[in-house]
Amino acid sequence: MRFASTESYVATDDLTLAVNAAVTLQRPLLVKGEPGTGKTRLAQEVAQSLQRPYFEWHIKSTTKAQQGLYEYDAVSRLRDSQLGEAKVKDIANYIVKGRLWECFDSEVQPVLLIDEIDKADIEFPNDLLRELDQMAFYVYETRQTITARHRPIIIITSNNEKELPDAFLRRCFFHYIRFPDRDTMQKIVDVHFPDLKKNLLKEAMEVFFGLRDLPGLKKKPSTSELLDWLKLLMAEDIEPSVLRETSVKKSLPPLYGALLKNEQDVHLFERIAFMAKRN
Repeated sequence: MRFASTESYVATDDLTLAVNAAVTLQRPLLVKGEPGTGKTRLAQEVAQSLQRPYFEWHIKSTTKAQQGLYEYDAVSRLRDSQLGEAKVKDIANYIVKGRLWECFDSEVQPVLLIDEIDKADIEFPNDLLRELDQMAFYVYETRQTITARHRPIIIITSNNEKELPDAFLRRCFFHYIRFPDRDTMQKIVDVHFPDLKKNLLKEAMEVFFGLRDLPGLKKKPSTSELLDWLKLLMAEDIEPSVLRETSVKKSLPPLYGALLKNEQDVHLFERIAFMAKRN
């Protein structure tokens, strides 16, 4: 089976090719791109398209690689020993499986999302190299080796907050999700809002891409923010003429808080609009 666009996710040809290449090579797919371009959603859609079990491992600044393998719950064992519980004699009762272990146990090849790997400590990716290569790890407490039944399809996302080690990058297939052009964006919107009025969509796209083209914008509005904005426009029954008027007058669009997410960008838009009116 090969990955392709689903009913709820529009994948470009180059993204589809990248996913299938990573599956063929049996290497993790490292995905980068602007926030809101569907990096996290991709893993869910790959699992749905290929009909595979799906696991998520969301990385935080405090996450350690060991947590993806297993953790030994010494506190619970100590408490149970004080209560005289019989199960304390077997240390295996206090081994908590991590996401990688759960994937390794899957009877069907699973899809694993390692989300925002760049949030963790710089050593985090290197600490996973052996496990990702050999698809096995050793549990010291129980003296057993855990080996994957099937090599998982691993999709790793990064927002470029930190540089990833070369040794880790060498083991991945890389893809950068480019921001959708107007035609692709139209397809994405059609998937989410098939009943959206064409005139409203046309004017909304003009406003949206006009905002993204503003020089000096600190945070450009993303695909997910466009979808949120369109949902609000439909809920408030905003007419296309209102959006057209904001474009002509160079004024802030209605419900702009869904698109512009900080005061610097709002002030920048207002200054540029003011200068345009003067000229």
